[in-house]
Amino acid sequence: MKNKSELIRKSIGAALLISLGDYALLKLGNPIGPIIFALGLLGVCYMGQNLFTGKCGFLFQDKIKFSDLMIILVVNLIAGYLIGLVFSTLDADVYKVAVEKTLSWKISIPFFVKSVLCGIIMYIAVYMFKKGTPLGIIYGIPLFIFCGFQHCIANIITMGTSRMFSASIIICILGNFAGSLLMWYISKDK
Repeated sequence: MKNKSELIRKSIGAALLISLGDYALLKLGNPIGPIIFALGLLGVCYMGQNLFTGKCGFLFQDKIKFSDLMIILVVNLIAGYLIGLVFSTLDADVYKVAVEKTLSWKISIPFFVKSVLCGIIMYIAVYMFKKGTPLGIIYGIPLFIFCGFQHCIANIITMGTSRMFSASIIICILGNFAGSLLMWYISKDK
């Protein structure tokens, strides 16, 4: 990364773009919300923003410093939560949906597995984008949402919107990271 201020700025930008997708998901629900949500990751990729779940699988491939990845994660989490807090004041229905979702997240093996599966999809989506096609994003993002897979940055935004916090975010971060690295390891050239 060029410098820390750019790293932070682009990490805030990613949180903002994903938050727009998350707000659409909370507001519109299925089937439109998951499709609109894809705009968030399309924006992140096309605008070169720093999203933890879009970067973690490329840690070794793109030679990202682990310390930079941790800055991206922390900034995504803080900015995402704060943006969610703003969203909580905009629409009572969105707030209620966010509360229901946040309360449903429990620390469990199935929640971790759903986080791993989301990490796999995120790696594939960004990998395909880097190869010149947005189809991984266009199909992958609605896929993980329709399947109920867990995305840590979207989840922290929802937590902010619910004005709550759940320790399940730790499991989600670890699962997203593990899924992305697993897919990188499986797909890398030996």
